[in-house]
Amino acid sequence: IRASSINQSVFLFAGATGDILPDSLPSVPGTLPHFMKEPEDAYIIKSNPIKLLCRAVPALQIFFKCNGEWVHQNEHVSREYMDQNTGLKVREVLINVSRQQVEDFHGPEDYWCLCVAWSHLGTSKSRKATVHIAYLRKNFEQDPQGKEVPIKGMIVLHCRPPEGVPAAEVEWLKNEELVSSLTDDNIDTRADHNLIINEARLSDSGNYTCLASNIVAKRRSSTATVVVFVDGGWEEWSAWTLCSVQCERQRGRECNDPPPRHRGKMCDGPSDTTENCTGGMCMDGSNDVALYSGLGAGIIAVTVLVVAVMLYRKNQSDYGVDVIDSSALTGGFQSFNFKTTRQGNPLLLNSSLQPDLTVGGTYSSPICFQDSIDNKELFDPLPDIKVKVQSSFMVSLGVADRAEYHAAKGHPPETFPRGLNRDYSNSTVERRSTKKGLLTPNSPHLNPTKDQLGTTGVFGHLGGRLVVPNTGVSLLVPHGAIAEDPTSEMFMVINQGESSVQTEEGFEILLGPEVTYGPPGIDLSRPVAMTIAHCAEVDADNWNVQLKRKIQDNKWEEVMSVEDESTSCYCLMDSSSCHLLLDQPGSYALVGEPLTQAAVKRLKLAVFGSMGPNPMDYSLRVYCVDDTPHAFQGVVATETCRGGQLLEEPKILPFRGNTFSLQVSIQDVPQFLWNIKPFTTCQEFSFSQVWCSNQQPLHCAFSLERYSPTTTQFSCKISVKQVKGHEQILQVYTSVAESKKESVLFFMQTDCTVTSQTGPKAFKIPLSIHQRICATFDTANTKGKDWQILAQKLHLDRNLLYFAKQQSPSAVILSLWEAQHQDTGDLDSLASALEEIGKIQSKSINSTEFKKMHFIVMFRYFCSVSA
Repeated sequence: IRASSINQSVFLFAGATGDILPDSLPSVPGTLPHFMKEPEDAYIIKSNPIKLLCRAVPALQIFFKCNGEWVHQNEHVSREYMDQNTGLKVREVLINVSRQQVEDFHGPEDYWCLCVAWSHLGTSKSRKATVHIAYLRKNFEQDPQGKEVPIKGMIVLHCRPPEGVPAAEVEWLKNEELVSSLTDDNIDTRADHNLIINEARLSDSGNYTCLASNIVAKRRSSTATVVVFVDGGWEEWSAWTLCSVQCERQRGRECNDPPPRHRGKMCDGPSDTTENCTGGMCMDGSNDVALYSGLGAGIIAVTVLVVAVMLYRKNQSDYGVDVIDSSALTGGFQSFNFKTTRQGNPLLLNSSLQPDLTVGGTYSSPICFQDSIDNKELFDPLPDIKVKVQSSFMVSLGVADRAEYHAAKGHPPETFPRGLNRDYSNSTVERRSTKKGLLTPNSPHLNPTKDQLGTTGVFGHLGGRLVVPNTGVSLLVPHGAIAEDPTSEMFMVINQGESSVQTEEGFEILLGPEVTYGPPGIDLSRPVAMTIAHCAEVDADNWNVQLKRKIQDNKWEEVMSVEDESTSCYCLMDSSSCHLLLDQPGSYALVGEPLTQAAVKRLKLAVFGSMGPNPMDYSLRVYCVDDTPHAFQGVVATETCRGGQLLEEPKILPFRGNTFSLQVSIQDVPQFLWNIKPFTTCQEFSFSQVWCSNQQPLHCAFSLERYSPTTTQFSCKISVKQVKGHEQILQVYTSVAESKKESVLFFMQTDCTVTSQTGPKAFKIPLSIHQRICATFDTANTKGKDWQILAQKLHLDRNLLYFAKQQSPSAVILSLWEAQHQDTGDLDSLASALEEIGKIQSKSINSTEFKKMHFIVMFRYFCSVSA
């Protein structure tokens, strides 16, 4: 306190002079001291001491007490003076506190001081004042990262200021000018120091800096460059030109509504189109004879071909085989050797993993290529593959004993089953539609688009199975579900586009793909078993999982909660799949509602790499996708088109419903060999982006540049971490040589199976054994229904009311067991369960009725033969 501020008062140093205040300074006898000013919290800046002041009336003495100990009287500076307004005697005391005193104190609390004042009646204490050493560290805990966002998108720039005392205040600069939410309603700077621009405008592009300051210093973050881009859009098409002499007319359009700006994408699709035109302007009568002759010859050839196919199918039907499946559509089964030897680093997945596809191999299975013509988002075929094809369909027509199949680059075959494309509709469905009761191509319920992935099959009384490869989705049609005559064509389709399932915002999420089976109105005497893969770590305490079905007007209704009992359908959840028993065709989806923040959904993490247009550039792409085979197939499709390489085995990250975001960062990049381009070191997905992704993949990219063309090796670590949650590390070690840019096979060959199986070959349990089990356990005995014991031993004893209403409960239980074990087919465990039931009931069941020993021996013999 400066001396000039003491109002011409005289300081009296206690004990120094022994001076006594004159009696003319009146006080208020008979009252406790009242503090006119108490010590205040203070911060020591650098090495400058701070002053603490106390003022009280009436007071005979005032002393300071710091950290529980009295301050020596020699360290006090006191004075007394008369208040000019009240005429009362006022006592005032101050002390200095140095930086050294605060640093030397090591108590359980912060350094503190208070003052005690005495009067004739007693003492009064002031408030505690704390003393801190002020500082502001240099490094930000999180710097804002540059972003490229579409116009009208949301911009969120994160900033966590350096640690400091007192805590730093944050301001934002754009191009070195202060940004204020007070003058722009589109900007919010109040949320945890972050800068939020609700709807991005072109004017929001610029360089943003986070400015942190307190009483000690100011700090500037690294600059984040924000680019707001505009993707190009088409105008309307122009009018058609006149028909040319080549019988063609043209029209065009321009990519200027709006034009692309700030590195926005050009318009997708062609800028002009051509089509044939008619009207007699390009034909004369001399060509009519040749035209009609050609048409007649074509019709005759097609008729002969159709008759041959039908005769061949009739011959094969005696063996319970549906020959019009993927083998007929792709030219038969393709035999090859499949090798997956690794070289070098065990974590490296590059071109060394390419399968060796050679003639005369030992593994026979259809190669399930995607249709790259009708659906650009699906797999491209493997490049330049030459294999020998044994086509039973061609042999039956006498066309050739063997045919050589060659899939060259740029000429991919259009094959089933990846999509129900135009060729499939025109060939397979038309040929089948001649049967009584079959679905025709014109049916509104079988009209797949580019946003759908599906398969079909013709089933009779023996039943069968539909599988959409590499998606975790299948449909089991049990024996006896369809009447013996006529047969029925059934289909199953996965919605590839944005789901129409209506979920409560912020709560419900889609746990697996939306699946439709049909046709509508099919008469089923037993429920079918549908399997859908899901991404939830199922726990009844943390999740409420519901099955929903699409109804009219594209709306959805809840069918059941998987934990409830229902007589309309059955739901069995295991760790990765949900098995449903359904008797009503339609569209179904699994929806999950988190009950606590401990609810977890699994994310599959994968990192891909590819060379850029510039040979010195290399791009890493990290995908975070719901852990279902179908969702990951979308990633595979995208990377196949890009020529990307899978650089590390995909890993699983548990993502908790705790509202915290997901951070992806790149680490340990060789700094003298590679340069990572700005604004990509650490990237972040908001919680809602990840939690509500609904089977759509999320990805971020890291752009790198090598300093020298002689650098051919690259390594780094990719950290994927949920804030206050789990973390996974993807280790990358790969070669970036030009000769190793080929894409790799991303899915297991064992997953690439036929999409339709009919008759006994579609089931793990032989039909005779299946019928024997049903005849045994559907019969009641003195201890109750035997099928209940069967359900208990197979761990399917929940919701028994559903089985009870079935004509054959045992048959439905076995259908559910088949669906649950379609990948493993663990028949020995089923035999052990039956044998255990036999031991339990051997005393209560007639030996003739059960024939336990003979049945078990037969069943175990079949299991050993199958193995």
